[in-house]
Amino acid sequence: MLSRISYRLLWSVTILWGTTVITFLIAHAVPADTARVYAGANADAETIARIRQEMGLEDPLIIQYGRYMLALVQGDLGTSLVTSEKVRDAILDRFPTTAALAVTAIVFWMLISLPLGVVTAKYRGRWIDRTVLVVGMIAISLPVFWLARMLQYELAYRAGFFPVAGFFSWKHIILPALTLALVTSGYYARLIHANMVEALGHDYIRVARAKGVAEAVVLCRHALRNAMIPVVTVLGMDVAALLGGVVFTENVFALPGIGTLALQAVFNLDVPMIMGVVLFSATLVVMVNIMVDFLYHWIDPRVHAE
Repeated sequence: MLSRISYRLLWSVTILWGTTVITFLIAHAVPADTARVYAGANADAETIARIRQEMGLEDPLIIQYGRYMLALVQGDLGTSLVTSEKVRDAILDRFPTTAALAVTAIVFWMLISLPLGVVTAKYRGRWIDRTVLVVGMIAISLPVFWLARMLQYELAYRAGFFPVAGFFSWKHIILPALTLALVTSGYYARLIHANMVEALGHDYIRVARAKGVAEAVVLCRHALRNAMIPVVTVLGMDVAALLGGVVFTENVFALPGIGTLALQAVFNLDVPMIMGVVLFSATLVVMVNIMVDFLYHWIDPRVHAE
């Protein structure tokens, strides 16, 4: 167990280091002058040159990268060129909003997709299976920003069931989370369906039924538990993506989350903020992958790491 944890941590550090290298090189390859962004559009050439000197932008890239890594290991992600806000503080201030949206959306789409996946697997080939397949394919094909606007207009603006935008209470999270759930639940329903159909064909399912085990127990305890192993892998990646910021949904509903922060940073060419958000998102992906790896063993103890 200890060796497996050490192996995972070593790979995690390697991946995050690689992320810093790639992000740093891409950020400095963009044809935008960081000093000009910091100085403002009306700054003269002399002021820009002085700022470049003060920020060390004239130094070789390897020196700049070393300075960046030295600050990074001390927990300093830099300072925003636009707002002068600490990047770390900006991300941590906005992460609770994104986390609330992510958790609510996951709960919604699993509440929708789990029953649909189980029922369509049990009644494979019947009308309910075909209906869920068609509706699911339509839902997957819908652009998130379009569906968000339609739900916002119909359910918030016209019907008044939910707040239109902003984030002042838990009610402001429901409609954005429902938007993500409607788009995603069709895919998860089909994923659970496919794995349930495979699980229901195994010998241990036939033995359980021959012993007179209740059908609900066969479906939920035996088949679903084994069918969830591939689903957990996909879910882990989606959780990491959601926690890293949902750009379209957060912007449509004016949620002050990491997705909105990242989009603003890109528009403003705020290089430290962009690098900080990317590194934070990569860290979440690595952490979730480690959690998923250990979750496999809880779902099915027969799964062993190589």
